[in-house]
Amino acid sequence: MGAAGPAARRLLEWLRRFFPQPVGLNWRERLRMVLGTGLCIAVVAVLAHELVTTLPTPWLVASIGASAVLVIAVPASPLAQPWAVLAGTALSFLIGIGCATWVTNVVAACALAVGLSVAAMLALRCLHPPGGAMALFAVLHPPEATVPATGPLLLNVAVLVLTALVYNNLTGRSYPHQAQKKTGLEGAAASPFIAADLDAALAHYDEVLDVSRADLEGLLHLVGRAAFQRTLGDLRCRDIMSAPVHAVVPQASLTDAWALMRREAVKALPVVDSHGVVLGIITVADFMRLANLDTHEGMGQRLRKLVLGRPRQPDKVEGLMSSPAQQVHAGQPVMDLVPLFSEAGHHHFPVVDEGGQLAGIITQTDLVRALARAVAYS
Repeated sequence: MGAAGPAARRLLEWLRRFFPQPVGLNWRERLRMVLGTGLCIAVVAVLAHELVTTLPTPWLVASIGASAVLVIAVPASPLAQPWAVLAGTALSFLIGIGCATWVTNVVAACALAVGLSVAAMLALRCLHPPGGAMALFAVLHPPEATVPATGPLLLNVAVLVLTALVYNNLTGRSYPHQAQKKTGLEGAAASPFIAADLDAALAHYDEVLDVSRADLEGLLHLVGRAAFQRTLGDLRCRDIMSAPVHAVVPQASLTDAWALMRREAVKALPVVDSHGVVLGIITVADFMRLANLDTHEGMGQRLRKLVLGRPRQPDKVEGLMSSPAQQVHAGQPVMDLVPLFSEAGHHHFPVVDEGGQLAGIITQTDLVRALARAVAYS
């Protein structure tokens, strides 16, 4: 029984592969697919029946039904793109005619036609599964029936593609499909992989995927962003801010403010009023716009100031501070800070509480430390 247990489990696991996978489609998408495939076949049938019935050839080929399912149900698939539908169908049909003409054994002709069709479609990047049916159709019918059917066949496929193009775009589906751009993904939560990593994974997988490489890359970036958001989703500014924070009032002298920054080894000081409300911020960069307070003037600089006159420089914090200061709230998600730091060029953000009073400060170092912890634990 002990030996039968693992064997039975392996058998059950193997049998589960035959069960259908769940399809995450809402009723609107299901209805769109049903109406779209029916509409495509109706349009193709009407036009073909009116234009082709006078010829001694089939006016509608059965493989168009399979092509209609692909172009409507999975319009993003590489197998359903216009080039794949048009070139894959026509190429396979011509290969089938050639095999039927030059290979006398019908069994060998069938096998050779489908195999060569797949090889040709792979080479020309127009793999379309109904193309295999077209190759068989050409082999199993006499040449006097298949050669004249080339025109009706091309009409069927062309009308199908045009109908799918109009219907898909009217119902909100991009066709021919264009992969969604990754705009906005890099700033908020860049994925931990690059394009070369995806190429290496695809080379290792070494199978045809029914999704374009660009769509797959975009999907993986979205997954990475969702995982990153999940990891940092509950983290708030109050969780990573530095507190208590050193601050100065607007009337403080620049010399005192500079000494405080040097003593506490900070690069920014929030400027607050008597109630702790943030009025602005003063940073090392603000001081750099003045003469360095620790550097003695050289003789040339003194002579220029003697001739040109000394420009009036502020001596109070209120004359040098940046105001108003960009500030964040203590309960604000940390994820909101990533684009502010990366795109807006800020280096420090005063953090205020519910009453608008200074509660702390967040620096780039604080954010990087939080992100590093999130990546390590994710």
